[in-house]
Amino acid sequence: MKIARINDAKVKETYALVSDDGRRLVIRQEIQEQTGIPVPPSIKDFMFHGWLDEVRQQKDRLAFKRRIEDVELLVPIPNPPKIVCLAFNYYDHARDAGLTPSDEPVIFMKPRTALNRPFREVICPSFVTRLDYEAELAVIIGKDTKKVSEEDALDNVFGYMILHDVSARDIQFKDKQFTRGKGIDTFAPCGPWITTKDEVADPQNLLITTKVNGEIRQNSPSSNMVLSIRRIISALSRTMTLEAGDIISTGTPAGVAMSMKEPRYLKDGDIVEITIEKLGTIRNRIVFQ
Repeated sequence: MKIARINDAKVKETYALVSDDGRRLVIRQEIQEQTGIPVPPSIKDFMFHGWLDEVRQQKDRLAFKRRIEDVELLVPIPNPPKIVCLAFNYYDHARDAGLTPSDEPVIFMKPRTALNRPFREVICPSFVTRLDYEAELAVIIGKDTKKVSEEDALDNVFGYMILHDVSARDIQFKDKQFTRGKGIDTFAPCGPWITTKDEVADPQNLLITTKVNGEIRQNSPSSNMVLSIRRIISALSRTMTLEAGDIISTGTPAGVAMSMKEPRYLKDGDIVEITIEKLGTIRNRIVFQ
């Protein structure tokens, strides 16, 4: 199923289930009325405490009557405990950067304040001179996880979404680490919703595409990952407890601006559109302020 956080003039902030075609939705109050299940106000409780499983059994009773264009899609999961991001986890991206991929996760953390709505503007400080895009497949952890095996790792996944790891390369290269240049407010648009893992038979076989002003810049399958999602979750869980609601962003494929012979960094007014097969599309306008 697809689960979104939404805002509109009538119901204000709530959550909803999205139809299979991504065009219509049914909001929390309607889910309760149509199924008789007293679903909780909190989207985290709904996702992680068994309520979604109850609703799934009554899916045939749901009427998806609202048009998705009539609501504003919000960040799918509010205040995740952690946002863990991988660096150079695609063979082609590492090659373009002249690096040898690591056999262990090379990570950095994004602050929650970087999260941004799937169709809202990315606000870039005017002092940034080299702004780059990175399309990434993000994993949502579904339950607290510690020292899990690779074989069992996906049992701990709730679902998947798109995350745009916006990057100020000039800051990144100056600092020689990633947090400040990738942690600026609005630098993590994500969504457009969370797609539960049962709808994604193989997360290592999804096409990832990025367009800038309609021009394809990234076009690669997730099979090009160095470390699989199973391996990432298992390795991370050996050093930190992964909690329900954690976001793990699994790295970006080749095609970013910094790896071009003549880098074409993002400019004010550019539109970045990221699509991942089975997960949907997010689209963000770049605004320098």
